[in-house]
Amino acid sequence: MDELLSEFIAETNEFLETVDTQLVQFEADPNDSATLNNIFRLVHTIKGTCGFLGLPRLQFVAHAGETLLGKYRDGSLNATPDSVQLVLESIDRIKQILGDIESTGVEPEGDDSELIGALERAAEGILGESTATPAAPEPAPIVEVVSETVESVPLVDDKGQKWDADLGRFLKPGEVSLADLEAAFLSAETEEIPAAVQEKPAEVERRMAPERRAARDDEDDAGAKAGGVAAAAIRVNVDVLESLMTMVSELVLTRNQLMQMARNSSNSEFKAPLQRLSSVTAELQDSVMKTRMQPVGSAWKKLPRIVRDAARDLGKKIDLVLEGESTELDRQVLELIKDPLTHMIRNSCDHAIEVPEVRAAAGKDETGTIRLKAYHEGGQIVIELTDDGAGLNTARIRDKAVKNGIVSEEQAWTMPDAQIHRFIFAPGFSTAAEVTSMSGRGVGMD
Repeated sequence: MDELLSEFIAETNEFLETVDTQLVQFEADPNDSATLNNIFRLVHTIKGTCGFLGLPRLQFVAHAGETLLGKYRDGSLNATPDSVQLVLESIDRIKQILGDIESTGVEPEGDDSELIGALERAAEGILGESTATPAAPEPAPIVEVVSETVESVPLVDDKGQKWDADLGRFLKPGEVSLADLEAAFLSAETEEIPAAVQEKPAEVERRMAPERRAARDDEDDAGAKAGGVAAAAIRVNVDVLESLMTMVSELVLTRNQLMQMARNSSNSEFKAPLQRLSSVTAELQDSVMKTRMQPVGSAWKKLPRIVRDAARDLGKKIDLVLEGESTELDRQVLELIKDPLTHMIRNSCDHAIEVPEVRAAAGKDETGTIRLKAYHEGGQIVIELTDDGAGLNTARIRDKAVKNGIVSEEQAWTMPDAQIHRFIFAPGFSTAAEVTSMSGRGVGMD
């Protein structure tokens, strides 16, 4: 796969994880303009890069989502669960297309017209959505000012020769190599700006509505913060880290052999250098181990979206509270716990948290809470998952255990509830009355 395309896929997947999480936050608090501005900026970046790389299908889907987000952003449309759901569906479609590109190296064919049409209708307010309070009259358009300026600047090469350029054609993946692109960026020179262009920004700024200037400033601030974080980090292939770990392990073994030889030798001139080597090797080993550590929050990014979708499908109200997201774990451990955590979260949504009517009748808040917490305890990392739902049905678990022959009926009735509850971790143990697409597959917790 082309290196530029591979880098785009990796970066866009990171963007989409952030957008997923922040869209759920924005849906819960539509007045959070900072979150909305960041979502808009990320989707806009994805759209622009797709156009540059010649990925029209991705670009059109991203553009439709960006248009709807823009309506939220300028205050002409209120966000509703249904319209936010459409934006989330556009993000899911982008993920799907990206997965196909990663597998094949080319953008797959497909028809996104239905989704794009729904997004466009939502942007026009045709989704059972009442538009926001009447906005102030639109400021005079600035397009004319910009177009006049652009027309006055001809396209020329470095020798002053004019050229007609077809700027509407998409680049195809691989048509221009990464090396050629980098060379073009490095060799490009800034031409002298005509006086007309210098005079226009003041006029554009004057005619721009105050709320748009404020939104632009918010976006610039968010972009500056994101840029600062990006500048302090680099993306490293996992295979490189694994290779580095292997080499450090070999170095540690060699260090140990040399130290043993020094202890058995009467020659003391090697002891000081070997002690220094031992110290540096230990520091290197510690640093390499740290590169494998990641905050658990990186494995939890998809959980708010999972809970949000589950609550919507089940007709429930559920809040997910995440604590200790900065707690660090080894990358391999994080990969191992992702799927079990997802399964348990789905179980909590489906089986534990009650529908609002049942919770209200029981004197509970209509909104259930699932709490996921990570913390240090006794030199270990503890990950704790709790909810305020109905709890385990002890009688049903006991009956199922007896029916499955795990325990006799006489033994079951003498067991404490805590011991009976442990049966849910037995292979294939399930009390689900029916198989559902959410979590009740009837195969248990294993």
